[in-house]
Parts: sequence; structure tokens; C-alpha cells
Amino acid sequence: MTATSLTPRTRRRRPTGEVVLGVDTHRDAHVAAVLSLVGAVIGTEEFPATAAGYRELLKWARGMGTVRRAGVEGTGSFGAALSRYLLAQGVEVFDVNRPDRTDRRQRGTSDPLDAQNAARAVLSGRARARAKSGDGPVQIARMYKLEKGSAVKARTQAINQLKAVLVAADPNLREELGNPELFRTCARFADDCKNDEGGEEAVLQATRITLCLLAHRIEQLTEQIQDLERRLALFAERHAPQLLTVVGIGPDTAVTLLITMGDNPERLGSEASVAALCGVSPSERSSGTRQYRRLNRGGDRQADAALHRIVQTRLRFDPRTQNYYERRTKEGKTRREIVRCLKRYAAREVFHLVRPVQTRSPS
Repeated sequence: MTATSLTPRTRRRRPTGEVVLGVDTHRDAHVAAVLSLVGAVIGTEEFPATAAGYRELLKWARGMGTVRRAGVEGTGSFGAALSRYLLAQGVEVFDVNRPDRTDRRQRGTSDPLDAQNAARAVLSGRARARAKSGDGPVQIARMYKLEKGSAVKARTQAINQLKAVLVAADPNLREELGNPELFRTCARFADDCKNDEGGEEAVLQATRITLCLLAHRIEQLTEQIQDLERRLALFAERHAPQLLTVVGIGPDTAVTLLITMGDNPERLGSEASVAALCGVSPSERSSGTRQYRRLNRGGDRQADAALHRIVQTRLRFDPRTQNYYERRTKEGKTRREIVRCLKRYAAREVFHLVRPVQTRSPS
């Protein structure tokens, strides 16, 4: 698959200084658009989503000018590999959100228009979130975390299936399994699948075999989950030991926050950006005589859940947090408002622990 021109044939332009690249990403192909600093469209092309296609895309864009910035849609999915390549080539990559649905309905949409809008989002400053590099140890933890979530989901499904089989099982069998070691007892059932006896005994045998297979599946998934938890704990101890010394932060929570911040946390310019990224930045909702703020509904929901766990743990075991809660309660704050403030403080603390300290040059 070669590059496909999406604009009429024109004479090849000479480099015209700095340009901005915008890319609309898909599974099999990416559409790129190059705009000048005043927003004029210089060219639009389609390239395959392969390593050779990435090289060809950047070579084509640099043939029209100096490419220092690029807006890419879906830097965490279809555009992840392209973002890593552009970052490795010294291009600053910004994550661009999908266009607003109302705007798409009114003005229509196409891949070239989406690519041009991605470049314009960078030019206007609307796209300010820098893409994750995705090429360091945090990406390894992300793979482990992804596999652990899948194993936990599969184990929960198997446990629910086993309990559903028990509900419809023979009463004598339920009484036999009425002990704390339910899964181990089911796993010890003999697999007599060669026994073809008919009647009720065959139904009882099929039930035993089903329980045995489900129990073995649960044991295997439990072993996988435990192995992944050990790997994630070792990762947290090796790459972020400073987080584990904080009250309320365990290995799983630390890994979740590291994944959210990425392998290049220096892309986050301030603690406010981390709060917005985690969905714990305050959002103004004042109206009339009521002055009110609530949490931002955007951001990474996994990171928001991690900060929520930190706050709930501190409310139970940390005296300093308990004193803060009592003081703010006397001021008339609700529990929800206090938790919002505590989440914001936790995000600030994590930012200063994870982000590399910038040393000032001597004046």
C-alpha cells in the first residue's frame, strides 16, 4: 500500500518554513494534512499504518517545511505507534480529541477534514495535552495491568458460572459442597466423562464435570493474577519506591497513577495538569447566590478511582487527614466537597513525587 493523494495534483512545493502536521488515524491507514502557520492547507495524503508508512508520512511532511509539532487523533489506540515514531524523530506530538458531535453533524466530516482539524487544534492551542512516549518501563506495567484486568474479569465470570450451576444442582451435591473450600472440593471431582450411564446419574455426573472444569479454570486464573500482582509490586518498588512510602498508596494504586502519567511525566507542566488528567480538578458550577464547585467529570477514570482509594484509606487511618476532615466539617463543608479537596491534594502530592525535579541553572 502506497501513499494516496487526496488533493488535486499540483507542482511539488519547496519547503516554506515551519509547518504543522495533523493526522487522522485508523487501523489500516492514516490520513495526514500539512498546514502553514497561518492555517493554509498545503497538502493532504493517505499513508498505510505500517513502519514504512510512518517513515514515508514524515518524509512527505518534511518535504513541505520544518515539522516541529503534530496533532494526532487517538494517541492511545490507532495512533500510538505513529506517536512513538514521531516523538523518536524529535516531533512534539499533541493528543487531539474527536471533533464535537454537534459540529460534525452541522459541517459534515471526512478523513481529510479531520486531519486538517487536528492540525488546526495544535495551531490554535486547543490541543495542549502532549502524547505519552509509550516506550519505557511504564508501558511494560501497562501491559501487565491490562492482562491482570482481563484475568480478574474472566475469573469473576467463572465464579458466577460455578455458583449458577450449584443453584440448579442436586440438593445432595449442594450439601456435599457446603464447606469453605468450595473451589478445591469441586476441583477434586473425578472426570468420569467416559461413563455413559443414563438417567439422573448422568445429569449428576455432568454437573460434577462442569464444576470440576470451572474450578480448575478459577485456580489457573488465580495463579495468573497472583503472578501479575507480584510483577507489578516489583515494578513499583523498582521504579517508584517514593510512592510506596506515602500513606494510602499501595503497589496497584502506584502503578495506576504511573500509567496515567506515562513514561514522560515531564510533559505535564504543573500539578493542575495532573489534576485535570486524573479528573479531580475543580469545575465551577456556581449559580445565583450559591457558590459551588464540583469535580471534573473528564480525565482518566482509573486514576480518579486510585485517588479515591487513597483518600478513603487516609480518612480511616491517617490522623492528619482525619483532623482536616473534622475542621472542614465544622466550616460547613459536605463530605463530598471535602473528598474533592483531598483528591486534589493527593494529585498534587503524586505530581511532586513522580515528576523529575527540574534543577535551576546558576544565574
